[in-house]
Amino acid sequence: MSKKDIAVLVGSLRQASINLKLARAMQKVAPDGLNLEIVPIGDLPLYNQDLETETPPTEWTSFRERINACDGAIFVTPEYNRSVPAALKNAIEVGSRPFGKSVWDHKPGAVTGASPGLIGGAAAALQLRVILTNINVPTMPQPEVYLSTADKLVGDHGVFLNEGTQKFIESFLVAFEGWVARF
Repeated sequence: MSKKDIAVLVGSLRQASINLKLARAMQKVAPDGLNLEIVPIGDLPLYNQDLETETPPTEWTSFRERINACDGAIFVTPEYNRSVPAALKNAIEVGSRPFGKSVWDHKPGAVTGASPGLIGGAAAALQLRVILTNINVPTMPQPEVYLSTADKLVGDHGVFLNEGTQKFIESFLVAFEGWVARF
């Protein structure tokens, strides 16, 4: 069985981001059938249809090619003002355009989120699910991952700080492996 190529998009651009730490920790505990690769989104120019010419920005083209080639995507989102971060929304827009050529169409996805607060990014994750439905990303319904007080659950070097959190994320990734296999 060949590994499934999974793009991981992290909504926070900070190098010390809890969500980036979560993504790195997920890479370390992913099942053998998944290869999780964090796909950078911070250098994508803001989507502007005026730039959608015969030669769109090279960052857009590279990003679209990368997403088009993957077998699925995991979105790791923080919550900014009860919503999805602008960088993540921009990456989704870049991939969904031009109209009729979305690289997201029928790409299986999953949503995760982490926050030092108590609701674990749930509001942003719910909004993200609505967005993904609109661009035809079949999003895994369960298990949902909204890690509250995540600064106490994920360490600086992409490791889980307790066995319970690690087991939960491992079960999430096994479920996602099954979800991707359905498509």
